[in-house]
Amino acid sequence: GWFAATMEDTSPLSATTTGPQIPYRRVSILSCHATTEAKHDQNTATISSHVLDTALGSPGKGLKMTLYQKQEDGSYAKLSSHVTNSDGRVKDFKPIGSGIYMITFDTDGYYKAQNTECFYPECSIVFRTKLGEHYHVPLLLSPFGYTTYRGS
Repeated sequence: GWFAATMEDTSPLSATTTGPQIPYRRVSILSCHATTEAKHDQNTATISSHVLDTALGSPGKGLKMTLYQKQEDGSYAKLSSHVTNSDGRVKDFKPIGSGIYMITFDTDGYYKAQNTECFYPECSIVFRTKLGEHYHVPLLLSPFGYTTYRGS
């Protein structure tokens, strides 16, 4: 995508004040960001994840996570394990079906590697999927709290 902008001096006070003028900048957007919708395989769902260490203000690199699928009897079956890259991301989950899934993040191992105590030794995020969709499952993490949301 792309955009173009112009900047102009348009101080709202220039006609009514005396003394030195403070430059006031206004950005005018000329064209909007152009995007194309990613097309997903209608027979599968895809997942990605991103961990941000909010206490450090940096990606949660080297954090282990495990993906599980909920079974009919209510138990969870392990599908795969991953480790976040230097940007705190995992993008190589295999395509999945519709259903209920869980990602468990090994926060205890992550913080032990930093010689830091944490209150939550693991964080599990349970979510529902349907075919033809992409699900980004981020984790915002600190030693004493975490949050998540459905990303894009």
